[in-house]
Amino acid sequence: MDETPGKVENEIKLSPDSELRFEVESNDETVYLELKSGIAEIFGTELVKGKTYSFTTGAKIAVFSWQGCELIIRTKKDTSYISKETPMMFYLNCHCCLEQLREHAEQNDTNGPITLIVGPTDVGKSTLCKILLNYAVRMGGLSRRPIFVDLDIGQGHVSIPGTIGAMIVERPASVYDGFPQVAPLVYHYGHVGVQQNPKLYDTIISQMADLVHQRMESNKKVKSSGVIINTIGWVKGRGYQHLTHIVQAFKVDIILVLDQERLYNELVRDMPTFVKVALLPKSGGVVERSTATRIEARANRVREYFYGTISYQLHPHSFDVKFSDVRIFRIGAPAVPDSCIPLGLKTDNYLIKLVSIQPSPNILHHVLSVSHATTADEKVIETNVAGFVCVTNVDTERQILTILSPQPKPLPDACLILSDVQFVDR
Repeated sequence: MDETPGKVENEIKLSPDSELRFEVESNDETVYLELKSGIAEIFGTELVKGKTYSFTTGAKIAVFSWQGCELIIRTKKDTSYISKETPMMFYLNCHCCLEQLREHAEQNDTNGPITLIVGPTDVGKSTLCKILLNYAVRMGGLSRRPIFVDLDIGQGHVSIPGTIGAMIVERPASVYDGFPQVAPLVYHYGHVGVQQNPKLYDTIISQMADLVHQRMESNKKVKSSGVIINTIGWVKGRGYQHLTHIVQAFKVDIILVLDQERLYNELVRDMPTFVKVALLPKSGGVVERSTATRIEARANRVREYFYGTISYQLHPHSFDVKFSDVRIFRIGAPAVPDSCIPLGLKTDNYLIKLVSIQPSPNILHHVLSVSHATTADEKVIETNVAGFVCVTNVDTERQILTILSPQPKPLPDACLILSDVQFVDR
């Protein structure tokens, strides 16, 4: 354990079906945690006995134990508490039901459960996704390969904010770094709110759904394991329409509603009878995040893309490129009055129009998606992205951009798509 002066060590005994909760708020604070005896987990990831885990600013942790355990926690200011009121039994029951459906799918060569997690903001949707995915690969052994689809463009759990992503989960998540990512499927959206371009959001969701179903058909383990989908917290009005579009596009057959009875009743009313809808409670440890906290979390996600995490550090590269050597686009043209639109065209087509832009100081600190499309004539919007770069300097006199990139060589011959997401490299 850390021997930093001023830290207080507490030995905590967790009784069965209870959890230890704590949050790290101070910038100079680090909380150290060790499992002394018994079995415990953090959001479905089992802790290693005798290993010291460290948590820094922004961490919100719940250590749960089914059989009981002994923990050692070391911190300057102890704000931890134990709760016996947890929804983990509900979540475990959900996992057991999903596992039965996976076994049936495996025996009959049919699709496994396609599960949608919905609810307003800050009710624990991402956490429930992580728990269900962890349980699937922990308890299902080598036969389980569920697909995790993240449609929450505000946070970005598969990639960075401003994107939607999907990946096959083969191993439990790391306590620090989440699920191991091998070639995730990522689509550019470019904003952190759905209301900025609802047409584009629905378009890339449809494209994502088609490819997810293709992947299920090509791999029996993936097919029987099914899909778990994380969604945005906008559940009223147009947000509800997006949810129904997701259900149709992905052919969802199970919807888990967190902590909102109104949404649950609307879905029961509107969904086909073969779609099963269940209402689940949220955890008492869920914390409502402020706007500043959300902005900081987004910046941290982009920073992790370029620089990695504490346990897995990366070293990005910076290089100059000429204005003439890059092709930058944005998705969405200015709105056109209805009277100016040719007969037969939809009024919202401008939202998914590809527009060429010239490099200028306006794109400083903006993140650019590197598309797999090599020409603007290709379907850039419906093409997934290879990665991201950030503009760290714009020299208009020399006509040169300075780019922060994960790879050392200059940009490939690809289309770059401008995002509203910004990152200041310090």
